[in-house]
Amino acid sequence: MITVQTTPVRWQNGRFTPSAAPQGREGTMAHAILMAHNTSDRPDRLSIRFDAMASHDITYVGIIQTARASGMEEFPLPYVLTNCHNSLCAVGGTINEDDHVFGLSAAKKYGGEFVPAHQAVIHSYMRERYAAPGRMILGSDSHTRYGAYGCMAIGEGGPELARQLLRKTYDIAYPNIIAVYLTGAPRPGVGPQDVALALVGATFKSGAVKNAVLEFFGPGVASLSMDYRSGIDVMTTETTCLSSVWQTDAHTKTALALLGRGDSYREMAPAEGAYYDGVVTVELDKVEPMIALPFHPSNAYTIREFKANMADLLHQVDVDAAEQLVVKNAPSLVKKIVGGQFLVDQGVIAGCSGGAYQNLKRAAEILTGCSTGSGAFWLSCYPGSMPINLELAKNGYIAQLMAAGASIRSCFCGPCFGAGDVPANGAFSIRHSTRNFPNREGSKPGDGQISYVALMDARSIAATARMGGVLTGADELPDVPADRADEQWSYDDSAYQSRVYFGVGKPQPEAGLVFGPNIADWPEQIPLPENLLLTCCAAIYDPVTTTDELIPSGETSSYRSNPLRLAEFALSRKDPQYVSRAKAIQAGVSAAETLTAQAAAGAPKAARWGVSMKHYLQEFYKTPAEEITLLGMQIKYLTNQKPGTSTYQKYVNSWQDFLASTGGGVDIRA
Repeated sequence: MITVQTTPVRWQNGRFTPSAAPQGREGTMAHAILMAHNTSDRPDRLSIRFDAMASHDITYVGIIQTARASGMEEFPLPYVLTNCHNSLCAVGGTINEDDHVFGLSAAKKYGGEFVPAHQAVIHSYMRERYAAPGRMILGSDSHTRYGAYGCMAIGEGGPELARQLLRKTYDIAYPNIIAVYLTGAPRPGVGPQDVALALVGATFKSGAVKNAVLEFFGPGVASLSMDYRSGIDVMTTETTCLSSVWQTDAHTKTALALLGRGDSYREMAPAEGAYYDGVVTVELDKVEPMIALPFHPSNAYTIREFKANMADLLHQVDVDAAEQLVVKNAPSLVKKIVGGQFLVDQGVIAGCSGGAYQNLKRAAEILTGCSTGSGAFWLSCYPGSMPINLELAKNGYIAQLMAAGASIRSCFCGPCFGAGDVPANGAFSIRHSTRNFPNREGSKPGDGQISYVALMDARSIAATARMGGVLTGADELPDVPADRADEQWSYDDSAYQSRVYFGVGKPQPEAGLVFGPNIADWPEQIPLPENLLLTCCAAIYDPVTTTDELIPSGETSSYRSNPLRLAEFALSRKDPQYVSRAKAIQAGVSAAETLTAQAAAGAPKAARWGVSMKHYLQEFYKTPAEEITLLGMQIKYLTNQKPGTSTYQKYVNSWQDFLASTGGGVDIRA
């Protein structure tokens, strides 16, 4: 099904041959794109400028505030602000909508593109409006992937987007380029998520493609529609690769023409002799319906394998849940096996991976004339954009889904990160979305809650819904529809024309920003000295640490426009005592700075400072008594010296070194 080769190869005469020398790097599609965007004179150390950027409402406030505090006057490149995460205003009163109002005011002031809530998922919008062969796009979301359109896209942290707004570059070493060679064609009932999960399962644990660019080509590409390609491509994030790019063809050209951007098409394919750092071969005709069990997309099995080993695999999930979530007496998933069948509680088809037109059309066809039943199982569907929603509605597929019992939601990312359709305690949800990390779906293990998410393709989710919640692979149905490679959909952007603010290149400097009470300016920072010693409050050594573990997703995301408020949740899932420890040290440093200033003012106050410092050291650093005595002696000697003498300066320097080690910002040397 999938083979992984980690040794260098050259693409020559229609096949891969071993290569000892790296000649031919310039023959890859990725090389051409990277060099076209590189501003440095070193091909091994890249300084990239992007063609466009995109952020959603969790991240754009912080990015704009950072760039604004650093002197930004306008957006120097197309910058799209979508509102597909904190769309429901379910947490914190007005703060989510306040962020949206701020975003619109920023788009007007600095010249950006503003997509209101419920109009589109960020990546659906960027595929429709910006992705094109040869381009590079930077996004402040992990799943920024538009490779199916020949466009290299990278998901990064907010500071990298702020750097682009400040006309700086994205600086990285030249990455490894890995060929992903596709052969054959998928069988009916096998969808893009099945191929993606098989790919993630084959590459993640070994790190074979970590920080590399995946370059998709081969005869199998022609058997895939554009929606199908995008469904595989968006999940490459879970392989830990840096970016991706696909060869383009007639299907790419047709899709761009339908999107009104036919003039942006260009043919892309690897050159003869192209050098790759490795190759992954995917036999599409051998891929089966897949399921990724909790708590990672790489925990992938064929549904056939899962059914044959349900008790053992579910017992392992129970063990993993106890170890990772520390929930006592959690209900066992093994109990969901009834009569040799596994019973599912919820199905979701959503987001940048699941909400594509072809996925929802297949689900509607599978469910036509059927019912999801009136039992515990329920199904919800989230189209990825209003144009997708419109086309599904025009062709009757929304009506078919609703008649079968599915609930149709608006165009946003809610269930993917815990802001919508949170399952019940102990419930098992199957989802065509991007991730199934621990409690990403919104449960709160700290309150004794636990629910589970497994990733599956929309086709098998619809098959399961058709069976009333009995887990079923789509290939088990007698009449599963096939996915045609030439399957396109008519793009109607009238909803965008009615609601989106198109202000790229048209800044209004005189316009004001609109701040809600939760939106705070960044705390004032001291200039970075040449050397800086800081106190470490926590250390994490897990092999995989996600942003969810640094700052929880879900309702916490609503506070990302206020850095100090957000900091209250830092490491709350990994190290619950981190915030209290950090605050204690911060309080101690503040006290030290105040007392240091008093010491510099004269001997009487310095004596009082010495006593206070002893208490500070005992409380926050547990400094041995002999060390406190030595510091006390230094303080005494300091107060007995005349300013300006060498001895006086020696003790001033000694104490300043200690302050630096605690993160103190007062310089008493002056």
